[in-house]
Amino acid sequence: MSSNDTWFGFMEAGEKSSAIVLDGRLSTGNSGTVYLFNHKRNAILEYKREIVEPKLRELNDKEQKLLAELKSAFNKARKGFTPRAAKVATTQERAAPPEPKPVPEVGVDDEGEDFLVLDMEDDDE
Repeated sequence: MSSNDTWFGFMEAGEKSSAIVLDGRLSTGNSGTVYLFNHKRNAILEYKREIVEPKLRELNDKEQKLLAELKSAFNKARKGFTPRAAKVATTQERAAPPEPKPVPEVGVDDEGEDFLVLDMEDDDE
């Protein structure tokens, strides 16, 4: 499967079993996890690859009847979904860098001792 393919299958997980969609365009930003659309939960969720991949299989003949409904539900969920990796990048782009703190000047008094020159505003004015 290429990274742009969409795969429709089934996740065997006991009571949590569900038809799923794997969209290669959705990246978690972590090679150890994968996004899957879980039809039973009607949501795109992040799963650990090592746990979920052995539980995935092709849709059987009976489940093929769900394909149109599965595609429609996935497309609806996909429109409102932003992958975590994209959220992090967007948040970082929006965050303004902090203003640098002023560095106090260092002076030397008459006896050769260092001292800090603080910029103190006069509150009486």
